[in-house]
Amino acid sequence: MIKSEEYIENIDSIFEDVKFASNSFVRLKILATLFEKPQNMKELTENTNLSYSSVSSNMHEMELKHFVYRDHNKYFLSNSAKVRIEDIMEFNRVIMLLNNFFNILDGHVVDLIPNNSVAELYLLGKANLMESSGVDAYRIYNFIDKCLTLAKHVKCVLPFYYEPFFNSLSELVSQDIDVELLVPRSIFDKVDDTFEIENMHCFDKENVFLLIITDQVMILGLFMDNGYFDQNRLITSKNEDSMVWAKNLFENFKKENK
Repeated sequence: MIKSEEYIENIDSIFEDVKFASNSFVRLKILATLFEKPQNMKELTENTNLSYSSVSSNMHEMELKHFVYRDHNKYFLSNSAKVRIEDIMEFNRVIMLLNNFFNILDGHVVDLIPNNSVAELYLLGKANLMESSGVDAYRIYNFIDKCLTLAKHVKCVLPFYYEPFFNSLSELVSQDIDVELLVPRSIFDKVDDTFEIENMHCFDKENVFLLIITDQVMILGLFMDNGYFDQNRLITSKNEDSMVWAKNLFENFKKENK
């Protein structure tokens, strides 16, 4: 981290630049790719697996913000962008995260994750991607249910109704275990009438994300672009940084949806 007086004086503008760069997964993927080496438009579309129109529109925005510049048909990261990305965002960890998890981010609904949490994605650098297989199609749901059963306290964003999850949470409440639950308004009344979960609140958005935080683990699941929850992939971790990220996400989302 930069600790000079100049850095302190410019912290607001620096934060705004970092927020601009990090609140779009498309921009992050492009910047990660350019961080490795300068590339032309064809190389960028091939190496990011993004559409030409998506790359082009975001490159235009980043040129206006002086994050990138063009020289002989190749795009380069500006020096100021490199400095701010490396020193503030620990960008090497963001690159590692994107390389590991882009197959779950791509084609999934991620724009409902609060910007503050997107800007802290580097904290997930040591998280794991869990995928189900044809042998155990219910591996993801069984894993979630087991984590809930073993929890000593729980914070959840549950964006859909799945009875075993709510049964497990209700059982925890009956054991005087602290449970805080956020659910969409569309299922709030049904859940409220059926299960004894006192600390439960509703939000208006649909197809947000699944988030579970216990004393032992954090779990993140996403909806696909077609509107269906991805039952085959989860991001999960017991790492302290990942747990901090998940707790911040829960609080950011709760604050935005009061």
